[in-house]
Amino acid sequence: MIRPGAIVIVHLVNPTEKLWGVLQELGLPGLTIRALNLSSFDDWMAQAVRPEDQTLGLSTMFVPLFRVERIFLDEPVGEVESYRQRFAKRVGVPVERYLRRMEDAVGDEEEPTEKPS
Repeated sequence: MIRPGAIVIVHLVNPTEKLWGVLQELGLPGLTIRALNLSSFDDWMAQAVRPEDQTLGLSTMFVPLFRVERIFLDEPVGEVESYRQRFAKRVGVPVERYLRRMEDAVGDEEEPTEKPS
């Protein structure tokens, strides 16, 4: 089922784009997704292997529903691996765990180290 928290591939029109990421919300006005352009997936995955080289990441964005052509769950089809499976095989951890770790690291950086007086 395609619902918030699902890892999806979204095909957009006007302009044509393909996004891979985590669906945050889906409603009549559109969808909110934490994603990256599918053409950047391999580069992002390669960076995940070398954490010191982080220059790519997922961005949270709202996409109006009129731009959405299709939404697919990121799942294997026959012998063709899903992007999630490719990530886990190459990086060595499930993508969900990796994304949680990255979100926790960003959250730690945003907390102030000292309280204003």
